[in-house]
Amino acid sequence: MDVLINVFVGLHIIGIGALLGGFLTQMKAMGAGTARFTPAMLHGALTMLVTGAVLVGLNQAQDYSLNNTKIGIKLAFLIVILALVYVKRDDERVPKPLFGVVGALTVANIFIAVTWH
Repeated sequence: MDVLINVFVGLHIIGIGALLGGFLTQMKAMGAGTARFTPAMLHGALTMLVTGAVLVGLNQAQDYSLNNTKIGIKLAFLIVILALVYVKRDDERVPKPLFGVVGALTVANIFIAVTWH
């Protein structure tokens, strides 16, 4: 079961990489006011949601201890990210503050995952 958990951790990291990578590739455009949400950002966030849910289930099945507060905060951030990216995915331009919120929540999600034990 640990191998399966590790596979889903890897997929979860790929999802965050797609989300953060999509954001970082639009940083210059954000400065010019022409940033948009890319398909990679939407697919990365969806990958994170699915793999995160699977990871919670697999860890509970193994009776590993989970920090439900941490998981809840990360899920709340991800839902906000998903909502913003999904609703604005077809817009040619996304306002700077909205685009910045997605980037900030993405980075916050990473730091919560890495530093909160």
